[in-house]
Amino acid sequence: MYNVIFDMDGVIFDSERTLLDCWIETSEKYDLDEELVRSTYIKCIGTNINQTTEIYKNAFQNILSEEMLKRIWDESVQLHRERYADGALPIKKGAADILEYLQSSGVSVGIASSTKKQKVEHLIRNAGLYDRFVGIVGGDAVKISKPNPEIYLLACREFGFEPSDTFAIEDSFNGIRAAKAAGMRPIMVPDIVPADAEMHRLSEIVCKDLIEAMDYLKKERRKHAFKTDAVFCFDSR
Repeated sequence: MYNVIFDMDGVIFDSERTLLDCWIETSEKYDLDEELVRSTYIKCIGTNINQTTEIYKNAFQNILSEEMLKRIWDESVQLHRERYADGALPIKKGAADILEYLQSSGVSVGIASSTKKQKVEHLIRNAGLYDRFVGIVGGDAVKISKPNPEIYLLACREFGFEPSDTFAIEDSFNGIRAAKAAGMRPIMVPDIVPADAEMHRLSEIVCKDLIEAMDYLKKERRKHAFKTDAVFCFDSR
């Protein structure tokens, strides 16, 4: 039997796209180039707050002072909070279905997110999904975020999962790279950025949504059941 670890932003919740929309909306007031805002944001997907801060500083250092960058940052985050008050973020298509299927099938499921653990817990509880997971590891638990495999290796240790028996469901390039480096079985469900040749090479499968990912996991479970039955039949003779 396998285990599954989910990323959160862009996989369980449609938070990557909604926050990007707020960044773009806010940046328009300050006449920032939308393509620069978009490309910088995309580089940050899958990283923790420290790495995200550095990426933004480097991207805008010749355009904005640190004070102005912080102001735009804070306004964007505040707009997102107001728009999705109490953590009421839209859930990605198929998220509830795949979590229900895994729990009913006896599959152990965890979360490894670059977002701080306290925020992850808040969002998951608000969505009524907290009891679906055996544990949560947030980005504040590691020094180096994805694509470094540290967060996935830590999550596997904490949850008692063997990496080679564990699927990692990710939407970002950094997340897929981290899962692969950890020796896991990456499943990519692209969100904002479509999979390229590298992602197809590193991923066990690239799925259009979580429904397709669930169908793949069902097939893998049937394979496991068939192998187990075959061994049992052989040994019982």
